[in-house]
Amino acid sequence: MILASIPSPSQGVWHLGPFPLRAYALCIIAGIVAAVVIGERRWVARGGRPGTVGDVAVWAVPAGIVGGRLYHVLSTPQPYFGEGGRPLDALKVWEGGLGIWGAVVLGGVGAWIGCRRRGIPLPPFADAIAPGIAVAQALGRWGNWFNQELFGRPTDLPWSLEIDPQHRPDEFADVATFHPAFLYESLWCLLVAGAVVLADRRWRLGHGRVFALYVALYCLGRSVFEALRVDPANDVLGLRVNQWVALLVMLGAVAYLVVSARRRPGREAEVEPPAQDALAAGGEGGPGARP
Repeated sequence: MILASIPSPSQGVWHLGPFPLRAYALCIIAGIVAAVVIGERRWVARGGRPGTVGDVAVWAVPAGIVGGRLYHVLSTPQPYFGEGGRPLDALKVWEGGLGIWGAVVLGGVGAWIGCRRRGIPLPPFADAIAPGIAVAQALGRWGNWFNQELFGRPTDLPWSLEIDPQHRPDEFADVATFHPAFLYESLWCLLVAGAVVLADRRWRLGHGRVFALYVALYCLGRSVFEALRVDPANDVLGLRVNQWVALLVMLGAVAYLVVSARRRPGREAEVEPPAQDALAAGGEGGPGARP
């Protein structure tokens, strides 16, 4: 007998005339804004110039969205290119499906381009924005709630999540409530953000170690939450592909933390040259920027 449960929204799209307003997109946008605001405050506190995070985000955000979608499509190609698949649906980002791994990789490339244009190193910039990225993920996961997707195994716990019949896998057609995997991951991301900020204050981490700590902690939680999910996914040796990716990336992040701490202890003394130095070097954006 189910004593309590979390209801799912009755709809995730509202129409303003001919224009659809999608909750998933709004959650992603809210996450981006939060990441930029938090990253800007941390960057300025580290000695950077105001406006830098927003300028770099112009490059990083679009690249991250493209990377996230590419990873999702490539890791789960059946709905798009399998039997009865719809290839054009691969372009429908607003319907859900952004893989964090692809978003970090291509988003990192975009951030590197933006940082290069500003004449700043990428590692301290990544350290500044790491907690904001975790908060962005926490907000973005609520888009999955509106879409009724990425839920976990059936459960009758008081915090179980109600899923409408049309969104349930065929094997669970007669089950009404499931683990709210989206909520678990959202709360975990907030904990990760707080833990990273506290660790940075306590040990004054630098040279990319704040970002590496964020990656390691996020991957730890993701490997657990991924095991709860019941949505279709490709398996390798009994584990979902995203579990393997999370575990491997976590090991890489921990290795970077250890090696970096030994080779480059401490924190960068300067993260961005003063405005007058950047102008003297050839413009507001530093090397490669337009005058």
